[in-house]
Amino acid sequence: MKTELEKALEGKTTGRVRQLAESEGVPAEQLRQAVADGGAVVVSGRGRGGAVGIGRGLRTKVNASIGTSSAIIDLGMELEKARVARDSGADTLMELSTAGDLDHIRRSVLSEVGLPVGSVPLYQASAEAAAGHGSPYAMDDDLLFEVIERQARDGIGFMAIHCGINRRTVQVLRDQGGREGGVVSRGGAFMMGWMGQSGRENPLYEQFDRLVEILRESDVVLSLGNGMRAGAIADSTDKAQIQELIINAELADRARRAGVQAMLEGPGHIPIDEIEANVILQKRLSGGKPFYMLGPITTDIAPGYDHITAAIGSAWAAGYGTDFICYVTPSEHLGLPYPGDVREGVMAARIAAHVGDMVKLGKRSRDLEMGNARRGLDWERQYALALDPARARAIRGERPGSGQEECSMCGEQCALKVARECV
Repeated sequence: MKTELEKALEGKTTGRVRQLAESEGVPAEQLRQAVADGGAVVVSGRGRGGAVGIGRGLRTKVNASIGTSSAIIDLGMELEKARVARDSGADTLMELSTAGDLDHIRRSVLSEVGLPVGSVPLYQASAEAAAGHGSPYAMDDDLLFEVIERQARDGIGFMAIHCGINRRTVQVLRDQGGREGGVVSRGGAFMMGWMGQSGRENPLYEQFDRLVEILRESDVVLSLGNGMRAGAIADSTDKAQIQELIINAELADRARRAGVQAMLEGPGHIPIDEIEANVILQKRLSGGKPFYMLGPITTDIAPGYDHITAAIGSAWAAGYGTDFICYVTPSEHLGLPYPGDVREGVMAARIAAHVGDMVKLGKRSRDLEMGNARRGLDWERQYALALDPARARAIRGERPGSGQEECSMCGEQCALKVARECV
């Protein structure tokens, strides 16, 4: 079976590419060319019908991450979170469970929603090593690659793989004296620990050809994980992060030569004045490949409101050219998200993505329509244009005077009604 990338390189415009191009309002040939040159990826999953396009010329996509932890294992809640994410408008899910029956949880999520689903196979491989051998560091190469293959066969559409955590990256981190906020990537931290315990190079880096062959077989998109993303503003855009980016950019080119679609992740906590530089660096070093931005959380001091700090950063990032953003929920840094947190996170990220696309793609027609609907006090049209129609309708409906033409903010002193007589 040939991948979407291989078909695009042969000049073939697949049915999936045509469908995505139509939904995005772009020429199918434009999207095929973007896939062929690595500027866009088509994410789906083996045996799954739904697909999402991420990259050049396409609207900014939103991912919602769900999954169990050792503290909370509740499959019913994870399935509810998957449904909430879908119904709130997320484009993809990441199933990031680290405890419980991981195969069953993943397969249940894949069955529950039709969205493309991503994963971090390293989580499951380390958990199985701990269960079978008493320590996550007992993971061997064959177990790691077998888990990757198992997840690919199940229908995972994209995988965050921590290839860029190698001896060179770790040495750069040590040479710079560590970090103020530590290493916050679970996959990155685990791989560093495994390398330290085993005295070996990262097998995902050392055996990269083996990895991409597995991914090519099921046309899984390689999302090159950002294990050195900053967990504190003070650590943003440091040497370790950039060293990993350089390695990941090189590996993304190798993946493309092997027929595997690839995108790059980054950068975590980052002040807004460094966002543009990070996007430029990623795009320049990778040759324009899609950028999957984690966060970006723009201040460290807003626990409980990190969906807002991330939305601020994501709007800037999308405007500068980021292609894919991972939502952040109010429970970030505090605990596992509940379904209500998922909804808040998705909506904040969707707003940020739209604000960015108003700049990146010049998409402002919907805002123009909303302005006209407000001028005309056309409430039904305003609800229809809103990113969250149900919430807009509910807020107006629960206040006195909702049956009047104006709203309760100004009441009879409605500026729009007064201005009708003058303009």
